[in-house]
Amino acid sequence: MAQNNKESLTRRFDHFSTLITRFTGRPVTFFSALLIVIIWGITGPLFHFSDTWQLVINTGTTIITFLMVFVIQQSQNKDTVAIHLKLNELIAATKTASNRLVSVEDLTEEELITLKEFYVKLSELSKTDKDLFATHSIDEAQQLHSFKKKKDHIQSGC
Repeated sequence: MAQNNKESLTRRFDHFSTLITRFTGRPVTFFSALLIVIIWGITGPLFHFSDTWQLVINTGTTIITFLMVFVIQQSQNKDTVAIHLKLNELIAATKTASNRLVSVEDLTEEELITLKEFYVKLSELSKTDKDLFATHSIDEAQQLHSFKKKKDHIQSGC
């Protein structure tokens, strides 16, 4: 029962955050907020720029910002997962792509840096090709690297 309540709450929050981010991302919402700030600024002399007058805008913007952080983060998390799944599907469906990149987002920062360095090297390797449409995979580059290591080992007489 608790699991159903959690799923229901999660689903409702997801739906709510989707609606709010769609609404707040519209130009009319931005211009409405801008209008509120302009009206607040115009009323300054009316309230003698009092502490209460300043507190109204400060409190309102702080509360809205605080709540929007969670709503936007929910939408961003959902979008990120969806993009990762789509990319994973493309990697898995492409014959020449390395399946090692599926769920690469779960690697540690150190592992990602190592992988990035490999792709920088792969990019440099592809720059030497005359064929603009030549491709290289991780596996191909590793085989080439192994071949070169063996060749160097034989040449050094070891």
